[in-house]
Amino acid sequence: MKPAAFAYHRAHDVADAVGLLAELAGRGREPKAIAGGQSLMPMMSFRLARPSDLVDLGRLRELPGMAELGHAGPVLRVGAMTTHRRVELAARELGPGFAVLAEAMRYVGHLPIRSRGTVGGSLVHGDATAEWCMLALLLDAVIVAEGPDGRREIPAAEMFYGFYATAVEADEIVTEIRFTRAAPQAALTEFSRRAGDFATVAAAVSLEPRPDGSLAGGRVVLGGVAPAPLRVPEAEEVLADGTPGPELFAACGRAAAEAIDPPGDVQGSADYRRALTRTLVARSLGQAWERGGR
Repeated sequence: MKPAAFAYHRAHDVADAVGLLAELAGRGREPKAIAGGQSLMPMMSFRLARPSDLVDLGRLRELPGMAELGHAGPVLRVGAMTTHRRVELAARELGPGFAVLAEAMRYVGHLPIRSRGTVGGSLVHGDATAEWCMLALLLDAVIVAEGPDGRREIPAAEMFYGFYATAVEADEIVTEIRFTRAAPQAALTEFSRRAGDFATVAAAVSLEPRPDGSLAGGRVVLGGVAPAPLRVPEAEEVLADGTPGPELFAACGRAAAEAIDPPGDVQGSADYRRALTRTLVARSLGQAWERGGR
């Protein structure tokens, strides 16, 4: 299919982009900002999305990319226009606390998609199986958005509302993402029927080891089991004060599977998604523990 008719606008700077979005929305139109376009354009082609106007952010030099990435202590700043591929190649720049970001990029589509798609665009799109949405919850990201009323900061815990719905308003654009929680022992795994497909279920985890080898706790985030990416406190409680190893990680996987109410669709039944959850959570925890040199 072909997209429904739309008007095209090229923004010259952040203020111009915000102004265009606000003006168009005020006229009763339904504009959308577009960066890499790797999520929005396919939806438009199938007419699942029908924006009246596209505001192109591709020429905005004010939106920093990976070249202006920097981290001080436990905080990592990533420009909204940074591509998935740039992050994939940046393991050394990210350091051990954020290495999971680079490692997770291999699951994002195929190379052409990773080379064009952007971090900010993925977060605003708000797909429940998107790796960036899960990583935002895992690493306590803060999404910085610019709008007519100025800048505001959106914690990842308040970002995702449901199916492709986020806290970013129609007249705002994301300019930067700050990851505020370093996680040297973290991992993301997922299952899809073919490489590059959307995940049926995905699991992102991190561990907080003590010097004596026990766990102070951990974090478990799931994708594909709810309308939005989901932290699972029931599974995290299993990790608190636990002794790391296959038995604890399997118990955590079981707790995660029992806590969710996943949908059933052509990709798999609810029971199938629970089974995947048990396996992927335990697998991710094992990988995270190994990355600590245990």
